[in-house]
Amino acid sequence: MLKSTHQLLKNLRIESKNPSTCTGTQWKTSTQTETKEIHSPLDGSKLGEVTYASDDDYEHVVIQAQKAAAYWKMIPAPKRGSIVREYGEKLRMHKEDLGQLVSIEMGKSYQEGLGEVQEMIDICDFAVGLSRQLYGLTMHSERPHHRMYEQWHPIGIVGIISAFNFPVAVWAWNSMIAAVCGDVCIWKPSEKTPLTAIACHQLLQGVLLKNNLPEGIFNLVMGDYKIGESMAKDHRIPLISATGSTRMGKQVNQTVAKRLGSSLLELGGNNAVIISEHANLDNALIAAVFGCVGTAGQRCTSTRRLFIQESIFDTFKDKLVQAYHQLRIGNSLDENNHVGPLIDIEAVHTFTQAVKAVEKEGGKIIAGGDVLQGKGYESGCYVKPCIAIAQNHFKIVQEETFGPIVYLISYKTLEEAIQLQNDVKQGLSSAIFTDNIQEAEQFLSASGSDCGIANVNIGTSGAEIGGAFGGEKETGGGRESGSDAWKKYMRRQTNTINYGKDLPLAQGIKFDLS
Repeated sequence: MLKSTHQLLKNLRIESKNPSTCTGTQWKTSTQTETKEIHSPLDGSKLGEVTYASDDDYEHVVIQAQKAAAYWKMIPAPKRGSIVREYGEKLRMHKEDLGQLVSIEMGKSYQEGLGEVQEMIDICDFAVGLSRQLYGLTMHSERPHHRMYEQWHPIGIVGIISAFNFPVAVWAWNSMIAAVCGDVCIWKPSEKTPLTAIACHQLLQGVLLKNNLPEGIFNLVMGDYKIGESMAKDHRIPLISATGSTRMGKQVNQTVAKRLGSSLLELGGNNAVIISEHANLDNALIAAVFGCVGTAGQRCTSTRRLFIQESIFDTFKDKLVQAYHQLRIGNSLDENNHVGPLIDIEAVHTFTQAVKAVEKEGGKIIAGGDVLQGKGYESGCYVKPCIAIAQNHFKIVQEETFGPIVYLISYKTLEEAIQLQNDVKQGLSSAIFTDNIQEAEQFLSASGSDCGIANVNIGTSGAEIGGAFGGEKETGGGRESGSDAWKKYMRRQTNTINYGKDLPLAQGIKFDLS
């Protein structure tokens, strides 16, 4: 049962004004006076306010993280996994409350909010198993009586900069994997969604205190881009994992590279679905609509372009327009609604500018594109999802608009469709709908999709935690979550042991001192 906002915040121990930093077990109030009010995009209501951390606050957090890193890396990995397991259980207990808060603060549907918390639970389960599987390799040495192997060690502190659209799941992808790898984390959440971050750490605090763990293992710092800049410049943080726009990612990457640090980047997406004449059009329609309007088009994997084979272009276009007319737009807590609000007025402005731009370049709007006003839309953040007929080379089509606008583009051959799909700077997610096995395999081949994610008969949006998540080109090249993404959070060490009585040199080199 949904709770009142007041009761929800109380359950999650969200005060009207919260401290600026948390070192896992300790909250600290900043001496800084700069605060930010947090309003819900659902109805514009004030949820609370946060105080930004000062430079001294940030320094305190990093020092505590350094101390904790020295302790945490010596805890056996399975025992680190048991802490993550307990946190996963805590999330299960509070799934409904945290999911509702995600919906209220970010604007996604309640079901999507619950789904995001479930992703956190799933990654905790994955990380627990991983804590007993941090495997290295053994290699045969060319020298007699020698043994070679590799092992993986923690890197220390992981800095996490997350975006508003997945305010808690992406943090969990990074922090839970990093934790079982023996790292500690410093998290700067989006300034647009800080309350969910506070709630995550309130739940985490109980687990840490119960197990008598020191402060500094999981850390939270409130602030704007300045905190992110401090983290990127800080040589004490060997890895920065940043999720957001390509513009932001380039700045982070350049700053971290100057100090020869490591970056894990999950940036923009300009994702496309190819719909073949051999496709199941009913399934393709469902995937296209959800991919385009789910989370109001504010997923990094949202569908931005639909390449439709010319023989079925008009048929599928008409089906899509009809489906859009059936969309119910409104408060995300009402499960009868399909589409909630954009995150803020700035996002609405970006959306309307994209609608104008595609028309200016010669495209045609065939559905939506308006800003909704009146009762139920008082926040000013609700728009009608837009469908436009366009060309792939349009400047606006080449860009990522973080909102519910999709471009329909006709193609003749699959080779042409793949070439057009790949002809953007981003390379995150892609999909093809076809029941033709040759087309499916061509799409997945080396000459097919150039994206980090390539799907057949499912859409671009929605990824399971078991696979590595990320993309190529201006998406940043990073990989998070499943598969062997854990290796990014550790350092590889090659070891050679001589258990013989002589010292043969590699490559048969002779170095006789007698």
